[in-house]
Amino acid sequence: MLRIFFSSEDIARTRVAPAADQVWELVLSLHLLQGRSRDPMMAGWRRGVFGGLRRDTAPGQLRLLLALNPPRGYFPDFLTPYHSMYGLAAGLDAVRSTPVNALERDLNVLAGESPLPLPSTASALARGDVEVLEHLTDSMRIYQATAIEPYWDRIQAAVEADRARRARALLDGGTEGLLASLRPAMRWDSGVLEVPDYPADRELHLDGRGLLLVPSFFCARMPVTLLDPELPPVLVYPVDRLGGLTPAPGEGAGPTPSAGGEESRAALAALIGKTRARVLEVVGDGCSTGEVARRLNISAAAASQHTTVLRNAGLLVSHRDRNTVLHSLTPLGRAMLTG
Repeated sequence: MLRIFFSSEDIARTRVAPAADQVWELVLSLHLLQGRSRDPMMAGWRRGVFGGLRRDTAPGQLRLLLALNPPRGYFPDFLTPYHSMYGLAAGLDAVRSTPVNALERDLNVLAGESPLPLPSTASALARGDVEVLEHLTDSMRIYQATAIEPYWDRIQAAVEADRARRARALLDGGTEGLLASLRPAMRWDSGVLEVPDYPADRELHLDGRGLLLVPSFFCARMPVTLLDPELPPVLVYPVDRLGGLTPAPGEGAGPTPSAGGEESRAALAALIGKTRARVLEVVGDGCSTGEVARRLNISAAAASQHTTVLRNAGLLVSHRDRNTVLHSLTPLGRAMLTG
């Protein structure tokens, strides 16, 4: 079990990352790619990534990157720097700027836990070799272009839907309400956030630094934190994948130009009905069944019926939070709404 201890100052400084983190998604997707998951929602993504890497990378080009990211167990803290919350470029710059003592420490831990020997380039990396650091971040960028970038809209949509849920919990119950909303994967009780299925017994004392919560599409099994307690505290947790990454026909060429707001809404209403089109508009970044009913001046039963039909069609995703059902748009629902 992982136990994270909060003071009142830590509660005040806890926040949710402003967007999906490209570096965390990159690193965690490598674990999923190399693992044995049979998740049908991710099977198409894995086939596409393996095919793209065989086509677009030279033999051995990603060997070091893959060795640093085994499918299970420890992976180096320096691969996911705090500055990655500001974007891919900022994250890769931070990786290249990792102090030598941090490189050496992380790679020694990895070598001690890895069942296979690390490639020879890992020794040069531990010494802070500039060329090897450049090679590593180039490999990360190449992998990102194949495995993450084509699916980024869907990844962002899933993370934004989760952020909307956390924002509602924060508004309703403050930071403690936000932390309590992370169940069932985590438990919040009397100043301690517990992760019951964590692979080791660990305690993390925030000591007034607060906690950055990072919602992640590719965080597959359980929340993840950094090993070094001196680094800024981060907890990465899985989000609902909203149907996975199976590409839709024609997807990948960029967004289709909209015919205009009024025309798009009229076309949508003609397709699914005026009331259900308005339900999609009202849901937007997330709202409850009761709020749908109030905003559209319809009964709660009618609102529930409409959201059920839209959910069954793959346009909404719904989450129960105690006595409230919260709805968010899926990527398909958002695409229909925006034309």
